[in-house]
Amino acid sequence: MKTDRATTPIIRDAHPEELDEVAAVLKDAFEQYARLIPPDAWQSYLEDIMDVRGRLPESQLIVAEVDWKIVGSVTLFLNESESPSPWPHGWAGVRLLGVRPAFRGKGVGKALMEECIRRCREKGVKMVGLHTTEAMGVARRMYERMGFVRVPEFDFHPSPEAVVVAYKLATS
Repeated sequence: MKTDRATTPIIRDAHPEELDEVAAVLKDAFEQYARLIPPDAWQSYLEDIMDVRGRLPESQLIVAEVDWKIVGSVTLFLNESESPSPWPHGWAGVRLLGVRPAFRGKGVGKALMEECIRRCREKGVKMVGLHTTEAMGVARRMYERMGFVRVPEFDFHPSPEAVVVAYKLATS
């Protein structure tokens, strides 16, 4: 199947030489949230977001490429024991879905999530979980349109005033 690299996202695994570019994409994608988080907490979160190398041994780093440039990324943990989130046995976890602002609203985030779901099905993983926040309304609405449902028992509070909300999706 022929694709138009200038408009259609190519979804694939990141290559080792692209890790700095992926980290920059994630920084760009999450930068809008800096004003919502205290500076010291933001710096710590940003370092975690950009640590794509640190997650590689336990996860799959999936990228979206448009016109030969990486414009989005997501991390998939196919085994709950490898995920930094406390998912039940047999669940996969998705973390840090990010799309460069200039490429939002073009199906890039959805294509990345669909690839995660496809990989879960291929490996026989029946449930996938993810965390997001109230501030990430566009992402939450996309997840809900894709069939993800809230699972408040897996929410967590990184600080007394903040809640990170959990969602799940049955993959079969």
